[in-house]
Amino acid sequence: MLCSPPPCVGRGKPFPDLFLHAARTTGFAPADCIVIEDSVAGTQAGIAAGMRVFSYYADPFSDREGLAAAGGILFDDMRELAKLVPIR
Repeated sequence: MLCSPPPCVGRGKPFPDLFLHAARTTGFAPADCIVIEDSVAGTQAGIAAGMRVFSYYADPFSDREGLAAAGGILFDDMRELAKLVPIR
């Protein structure tokens, strides 16, 4: 992440500030970005930023139901991620 000097954003997750900062800094529209997350707060932040969020839930401490409720696209095998993210 391009956060020098810190802090680069005013609010952390679940607010979208960090993801919007990343999109702005790299020159992409939020709708053209994806987020890979394993937390409910991160999933909420990505959704609030207007990005597609892929929520990883294979960790035994993951909150699968919370990730789904937050709007993430659930997956539990990193090897499958490439199939889920189409190249445009």
